[in-house]
Amino acid sequence: MAYAATAGNFHAPATAAPGVLALQRALVWLAGASIAIVFIEPSPYEIVTLLATVIFFATGLRMRLVFVPLLLLLFLINIGYTISSVAVFDRPSVPNWIMTSWYMAISVVLFAMVISEDTAARLDMLRRGLVVGGVIASLAGIAGYFNLVPGGRDLLTLYDRARGTFKDPNVLGAFLILPAVLALQSVVTDRFGRSLRSAIAFGIISLAILLSFSRAAWGQLIVVSGFMLVLMVLTGRSQAQRSRIIITAIVAVVLAAALVAVLLSLSSVADLFKQRASFDQSYDTGRFGRFGRHVLGAEMALGLPLGIGPLQFNRFFPEDTHNSYLNAFMSGGWLAGVCYPALVFVTVLTGFRYIFVRVPWQPAYIAIFTAFVGTVGESFIIDTDHWRHFWMMLGTMWGMFVAAERWKAGAAPAPTAPAKATWGATSPP
Repeated sequence: MAYAATAGNFHAPATAAPGVLALQRALVWLAGASIAIVFIEPSPYEIVTLLATVIFFATGLRMRLVFVPLLLLLFLINIGYTISSVAVFDRPSVPNWIMTSWYMAISVVLFAMVISEDTAARLDMLRRGLVVGGVIASLAGIAGYFNLVPGGRDLLTLYDRARGTFKDPNVLGAFLILPAVLALQSVVTDRFGRSLRSAIAFGIISLAILLSFSRAAWGQLIVVSGFMLVLMVLTGRSQAQRSRIIITAIVAVVLAAALVAVLLSLSSVADLFKQRASFDQSYDTGRFGRFGRHVLGAEMALGLPLGIGPLQFNRFFPEDTHNSYLNAFMSGGWLAGVCYPALVFVTVLTGFRYIFVRVPWQPAYIAIFTAFVGTVGESFIIDTDHWRHFWMMLGTMWGMFVAAERWKAGAAPAPTAPAKATWGATSPP
């Protein structure tokens, strides 16, 4: 049975049965929710994406020519990693790192193809799943930090920082940015009931970000939320909508400041907050500090066309690169070192082209785009190249690019017949 292209299910596969569409959308929701649970391997997200790959291809998922540049860049990046790993393949964790990189590349292509069809509905399901997953991860981190469950502090925290369902507090904080901005977007745009539920979710997620004590996540929450709200005001469809966004944003800032003030009244929180808020951390400064390693590593990379192989940087320096672009050079040589930033920044630059395109999923596009840009910026100071949510956002961005072009082509008026044609004739649909 064919379905008309509507704002709700635009680009839904024309031959898909209702049950198949429902299953596909449920898998998208499940992928969004399961990506929040990664402290075990293989994680639920790996299982869900593997299942989704089989089901989507079995039900007619199509590879489009427009995805060839994406596919080529991902292939070249991982070829670079694989070549550079040959000399160190017998060392611990290297084979697993290479397999994970190839898996991440496959997940990018999967999300790009999935989101390019039935775009509005699948993005809505992805949004719902991400917010649910974000709340689950946040509640786990909060419960662990305040020792609300037996044994939870050892399992759900690390170095007195909330890590929830992640292995590292920094990754928890970074992941929660996208669910946070999606919840915030609902707060400023949806009806009262849904807006209230989203406000509760946003509060829970924001508290978990604070308790992760990740400086990058703190900055991202402020900058990405502000960036998203500015774009929403600029793309607002009415003065009333723009006014609501501004007023709600001011209220959110006041409430957030009050929450921070209350938490800082707790001595344990205040002490760690002061420590983490300092920009004079020992592992950031000095010749072999974070930024010193960036300079020394870049100089080293210039003389190593094949790099040094994955996970080998800490054999030469006290810690890892903490810079994804430098890590691409070191782990995959010049091939990966050039192709990785090319893929990332081409995606960002292309993303700016579609901000003002009036597609039905424009709000979701803005939220994902701003969170992706925030992660791209964070990649200069941390290794994000194996963050599942980073690659999910990248694939989703490419899927939305393709869907937007198809939307524009479908929304364009049909060309009129040439003047010499029979009177009243029009071009075929």
